[in-house]
Amino acid sequence: MNDDPYLDDPDDDLDGDQLELAERRSLRRVAGMSTQLADISEVEYRDLQLERVVLVSVWTSGTQADADFAMAELKLLAETAGSEVLEGLVQRRNSPDPATFVGRGKVDEVREAVIATGADTVICDGELEPAQLRNLEDRIGVKVIDRTSLILDIFAQHAKSIEGKAQVELAQLQYLRQRLRGWGGNLSRQAGGRAAAGAGIGGRGPGETKIETDRRRIKTRISILRRRLRELDEVRQTKRAQRHRNQVPSVAIVGYTNAGKSSLLNRLTGAGVLVENALFATLDPTTRRTEGADGRVYTLTDTVGFIRHLPHDLVEAFRSTLEESVAADLLLHVVDGSDPDPFGQVDAVRKVLGEIGATGVAEQLVINKIDAAAADVLLALRGRFPEAMLVSARTGEGIAELLVRIEERLPRPGVEVRALVPYARGDLIDRIHSAGEFISSEHTEAGTLVVARVNADLAGELARYAEAEDAGQH
Repeated sequence: MNDDPYLDDPDDDLDGDQLELAERRSLRRVAGMSTQLADISEVEYRDLQLERVVLVSVWTSGTQADADFAMAELKLLAETAGSEVLEGLVQRRNSPDPATFVGRGKVDEVREAVIATGADTVICDGELEPAQLRNLEDRIGVKVIDRTSLILDIFAQHAKSIEGKAQVELAQLQYLRQRLRGWGGNLSRQAGGRAAAGAGIGGRGPGETKIETDRRRIKTRISILRRRLRELDEVRQTKRAQRHRNQVPSVAIVGYTNAGKSSLLNRLTGAGVLVENALFATLDPTTRRTEGADGRVYTLTDTVGFIRHLPHDLVEAFRSTLEESVAADLLLHVVDGSDPDPFGQVDAVRKVLGEIGATGVAEQLVINKIDAAAADVLLALRGRFPEAMLVSARTGEGIAELLVRIEERLPRPGVEVRALVPYARGDLIDRIHSAGEFISSEHTEAGTLVVARVNADLAGELARYAEAEDAGQH
């Protein structure tokens, strides 16, 4: 039984219709397909065959608590990918072994653990070099994957949109290209001319090996995916340019995976974005328009979650999506206050923001899940981040104050105007409401006398009515 307070409550409709979540969790049983001797339908008697894994980590720096946090996070990643964790092994070293990651003697201990538990997979908490991967698999005798491959697998499970699937496939192929394994006798022969059998003239060499053919196909596929992503990025840039042209401020919600970004977006806008207590539950950015208390319109965008040691290939593949953060006027940096290491979350997210060039964007730190956080942790967070807002997307505590803070930190229109707008030009009044800031307004016989702060484009359109108002005073 999971005691996590953030599991979805069927009576709680704050997140809107969670159709995608229902689809992800749904099961459809086909009668007569069981491979067991007895076709059992009751869940308490049914065997759930999950991939059985052993976790291996190398502790190179930091404290014992840091090593424990890293192993706990790797366990969550493995379970999110759909596996059953049987055992975790940690080794203290100055640096990973270049040949086997954990060292020659420790490989035998890992192999003994695999045999004793009956595991069929070993997951290493690091990015393995091709030689390390090959050596471990040869000596342990079961499948070995690294942290990068594990995260890519989770992304592949959760990608829904065309762009998301293309980004994940691109990252997977870039990762796989350097890790293809060749098989000595698997060589092809190139037959040319009218040769019916065997090699023709000029084709009697060894030809391409299977691994060379695979690399060529991967390279071709990568080119196709990059071209497709460029086309999709042009659509995203067009939408972004339209918002910029209309002077609509933008707020990007960033943060560690499973920190509650989608829940916060739902609470602020009623977007109905998928919410699930799982790592990387949502990958596709969602943008929603919302209106402040003063009538100004701005956008809120939910972005992909970050994690410690986010694979470089993923950062590159999702760069166009992450640029929503770079182009934003304000970043809402969401932190899970109930996490064992919230300070590590902040550092990891800021590191990724630095990699994508978003360090210059204004940041508002938001400590989420305060209803589930320990009092001493919240006190420590307040001490280190005095400007942070403390909220609970689940209960709504602190949301009103957060909305006020967002509106305070949004960029203000730069030009103050005074104009007598005719009643026939109600469209201008509406534009001041959505993109400007009223200082005062007064209804007169000739029209609406307004004093407001607006952007330069709107100020130019109001200039003619400002002259008319000055003439009326004379």
